[in-house]
Amino acid sequence: MLMREGQFRNPSGCAVTGVIDRSGKPMSGEGMIEAIAVMHDRSNGLGGGFAGYGIYPHYKDYYAFHLFYDKKEAQADAEAFLCRHFEIVYSSEIQTRKLPSVTDEPLIFRYFLAPLPQKLRNSHLDEREYVARCVNRINSETDGAYVFSSGKNMGIFKGVGYPEDIGRFYRLEEYGGYAWTCHGRYPTNTPGWWGGAHPFGLLDFSVVHNGEISSYDANRRYIEMFGYQCNLQTDTEVITYIVDYLVRKRGLTLEETAHVIAASFWSTIAEKGETEREQETLLRRMFPSLLVTGPFSVILGYEGGLMALNDRLKLRSMVCAEKGDLAYISSEESAIRKICPDLDRVWMPAGGEPVIFELYEKGGRAQ
Repeated sequence: MLMREGQFRNPSGCAVTGVIDRSGKPMSGEGMIEAIAVMHDRSNGLGGGFAGYGIYPHYKDYYAFHLFYDKKEAQADAEAFLCRHFEIVYSSEIQTRKLPSVTDEPLIFRYFLAPLPQKLRNSHLDEREYVARCVNRINSETDGAYVFSSGKNMGIFKGVGYPEDIGRFYRLEEYGGYAWTCHGRYPTNTPGWWGGAHPFGLLDFSVVHNGEISSYDANRRYIEMFGYQCNLQTDTEVITYIVDYLVRKRGLTLEETAHVIAASFWSTIAEKGETEREQETLLRRMFPSLLVTGPFSVILGYEGGLMALNDRLKLRSMVCAEKGDLAYISSEESAIRKICPDLDRVWMPAGGEPVIFELYEKGGRAQ
């Protein structure tokens, strides 16, 4: 019998994994399906999902919106909104395959969009902020519609079920991308439903997360002051918005963002060199409400790279590995070795230490 949320609690549950080919070569989603299946027991069938980067080369200059619809009326309302704000270059239902283990799926559609020039000019916003606000409006104002992916040349695919089944449901073996992340969910505080599965995304950022952050309320109250609406009441949504705010809006680097989210203890900062001490002190004082506390391991996907980050006490497992141009991140080494048995290097990052893998054209280098 399937144990439902509230009947059993596994505080170490959830699985995360990711891979990037830093040379930019496309990989099928099959490898991620096989890797996450190794960690089957970390999930309970209430959520699984994937993010793929570089999967839409023929529409790479357009925003790819993936939407769930609970009803046809919601689809009509959302599409009317999209037509008022974007040119719809192409749209279709996302192709899936029927599986007995994946049920009660909503309507799932995909749209490739370009902001209408006049609308964009009249908004007095830069393009990415315009798109982000449109996503927020649909998710907060259109009953029964939810935008769960909105970046360029990338896409999120998620639902209720074990992650390996969700991957098969979306036919991800038919997609090719230079990077993939994946999540197997064991929800502890929020219901298992299609929109609540990971990854969470905004524009090209996507986050998969294992853990339970105790600072949720403080983080949420702060980030909502800047126009974000945390409609889903889940940790990972807040982390996604924090990253978007710090990187896109405030211009921080990924390393600086990591030092905000998983800031060192004051006693640790005091022991660092002068330059590093001053930088980290400044970040802690500027963004005290964005310190994420509690156990977590996170994989951030973005255009051109992946970042792995543990909480500063490393209360959740995370392993990194490399093989030639390929770089891996996972909750368990066994998942990596399932798809790459012979690795060049394996290590476990320290708590609060960001590990960043990027395409060579962005400056990433094999180590």
